[in-house]
Amino acid sequence: MQIGDVIRKYRKEQNMTQEEMANRLGVTAPAVNKWEKGNAYPDITMLAPIARLLNITLEELLSFQEHLSEEKIKNYVQELDIRMKSETYEEVFQWAKHIMEQYPNCKALIWQMAVILDAQRLFKDVVDVAKYDMYILRCYEQVLESEEETLRNCAADSLYGYYVRKEEYEIAGQYLTYLSEQNPERKRKQAFIYSKTGRLDEAYKAYEELLFSGYQMISMVFNSLCALAMESNNLAKAHKYVTKQQELAKLFEMGNYYEVSCQLELAVLEQDADKVIEVVKTMLDSVEQIGDFSESELYEHMTFKKMEREVVKEMQKDLLRTFHDEETFGFLKEDERWKKMMHIN
Repeated sequence: MQIGDVIRKYRKEQNMTQEEMANRLGVTAPAVNKWEKGNAYPDITMLAPIARLLNITLEELLSFQEHLSEEKIKNYVQELDIRMKSETYEEVFQWAKHIMEQYPNCKALIWQMAVILDAQRLFKDVVDVAKYDMYILRCYEQVLESEEETLRNCAADSLYGYYVRKEEYEIAGQYLTYLSEQNPERKRKQAFIYSKTGRLDEAYKAYEELLFSGYQMISMVFNSLCALAMESNNLAKAHKYVTKQQELAKLFEMGNYYEVSCQLELAVLEQDADKVIEVVKTMLDSVEQIGDFSESELYEHMTFKKMEREVVKEMQKDLLRTFHDEETFGFLKEDERWKKMMHIN
């Protein structure tokens, strides 16, 4: 941004006329007018007084800063949005282009403005949409060079979306490499690319893997919430979370073991002998079917390691050792049902 543009911008923000500004600086109104039009520049001795009058720093006055504050970025983005409602797309595009060129290293500003310009072409009656493509794409590519991972991911996602709209799926898929392999959005978007390029088995597998990992994550979250509720003695809420875990296991076809095992900790806390015995018996009986989810149609394109008989037997022994813990299950030691199940004489 040229110094004249800066002076005009902040003078107007102060609701000050050119004449008022001139009077307070001890210059003429035509001098201020020339500054703002770029026909002349303030004397170097005037820079500090102008900055103080406009309540900005010398760096802001001279447009030295490469990066803008979040507040200033927000203001520019809001102004872009407002202009879109009252001006033609071409007018707004040229204004935004001018602003971005003043701050070529402010990747956050460039990405946000490019996203709005990109999206608005889909909703406004824009003539010759393609002529704006190259500039918007250059903006996204420029942000890909950002030192901030979040901004790089945002730019990659925008480029992915652009090429998907163009049905150039192979190019779109190239930008997914910028996303972390642990990011579920990368896998979901990759699955979409597979589905659009005839690789249906790979698409199914990727979506199924998302289902499976999604179950694990949500189940762990409910388990943690249940633990919090129990710690705060909010047993009604704890029961609600346990019920949700059961429903989740059923919805994702995880099998009987996962549907019942989530009830054990709360039942022990409440020292509900009937419930503990019921849950433990079901867990022991269903260990051999613990991997039955691998047979579900929900995961038919995934490959699971088959559980060997010896592994299952060892799991049963481990469970029995756990259930023999006196501190946790001692309240059941005189219960005949428990002793029989634990093989206690």
